[in-house]
Amino acid sequence: MSSVHVSRVIAARPQEVYDFAADPEHLGAWASGLAEGSVRTEGDHLVVDSPMGEVVVEFAPRNEHGILDHDVTLPSGERVRNHMRVLPHPDGAEVVFTLRQGAMSDEEFARDRAAVEADLDQLKGLLETTF
Repeated sequence: MSSVHVSRVIAARPQEVYDFAADPEHLGAWASGLAEGSVRTEGDHLVVDSPMGEVVVEFAPRNEHGILDHDVTLPSGERVRNHMRVLPHPDGAEVVFTLRQGAMSDEEFARDRAAVEADLDQLKGLLETTF
C-alpha cells in the first residue's frame, strides 16, 4: 500500500492552526474534500455533507500534541482512518496529512492527493490572513 505525506507550512502559531482546524464550524471553509455542506454534531461525532454524500466524522479527542486524526465513515459503511498532525515549524506550523492509497487506482490516488493539497492550501490561506 502506497502512502504519501502532504504538508504545508503555515505562518501562524501551531496552537492557532490546531484550534482552527479542530473546530467543526470551520470544516466547510477549508476542507472541501470532506465538507461541502452542513456540519452537525451528533453525540461524539460529526455528520457532514461531503462530495461523497453524507459521512460521519470522528476526530481524536482534543490534545496538546497537535493530533487531528479522524475516522470518516463513508455512505457505504466503509471506515477510513486519516492521520493529520500540526507540528511546530521555524516559520510557524506545519500541517501534515498522511494519505494512503489502499484499493484506489493510481488515478484516484492522484485525485485524492490533489484534493488534500487544495484543502491544505485553503487552510494556509485562511490562517495566514486571519492570524
